[in-house]
Amino acid sequence: MFVKYLQKLTPKCLRINNCFGQNPFILLDIGAGNHSCSKYKNAFPNCEYHGVDLDKNYNNDENDFSLMKAFYEMDLTLLDFSSIPNNYFDFIMMAHIIEHLHNGDKVIEGLIPKLKSGGYIYIEYPGIKSTKLPSMYGSLNFYDDDTHVRIYSYSEISKILNSQFQIIKAGTRRNLIFLLAMPFRILLKLIQFKKQEGSTFWDLFGFAELVFARKK
Repeated sequence: MFVKYLQKLTPKCLRINNCFGQNPFILLDIGAGNHSCSKYKNAFPNCEYHGVDLDKNYNNDENDFSLMKAFYEMDLTLLDFSSIPNNYFDFIMMAHIIEHLHNGDKVIEGLIPKLKSGGYIYIEYPGIKSTKLPSMYGSLNFYDDDTHVRIYSYSEISKILNSQFQIIKAGTRRNLIFLLAMPFRILLKLIQFKKQEGSTFWDLFGFAELVFARKK
């Protein structure tokens, strides 16, 4: 129960929880590795989960796949989304994906028809400020991750969504819960004799930007 509660406190899940609570909804998760399905289903048991990723076996196991309604294995940069149903999803989650895509703007445009009218989209990525931050293990600077290929801005993404969406929030990500938890995360790493990770300090230094919008 406690793990389930903590999962809901992540910036991504807070957005979903505010929209649906424990009511049923259909989620399209762009970047569905690292047991993402199990984490979402733990937080939102009534969620119908659909995952998208380049490789279906990226830190997923049989339990993850048993919880999924569908998985779409694809290279997003090819812009072929025909296997994903149109006008079907209540929420599209796209967190820390577009910075790995040279044509992330076109990918967003291609995913818009998949969302129902009244549905939500959440896009999060390292902002321009991240290029000025110190380098650190676990990425505190944009260039710490050599798979990052392009910098985006919330003004650019807001323009892509344009008249089809109501922009609910756009700007630097600041999560109060993560800020309050930061000393404990640092202490835990010290106790475990592990390296401090850059992601611990994202909300303090404004590493990430987000755009959260509702389709009209």
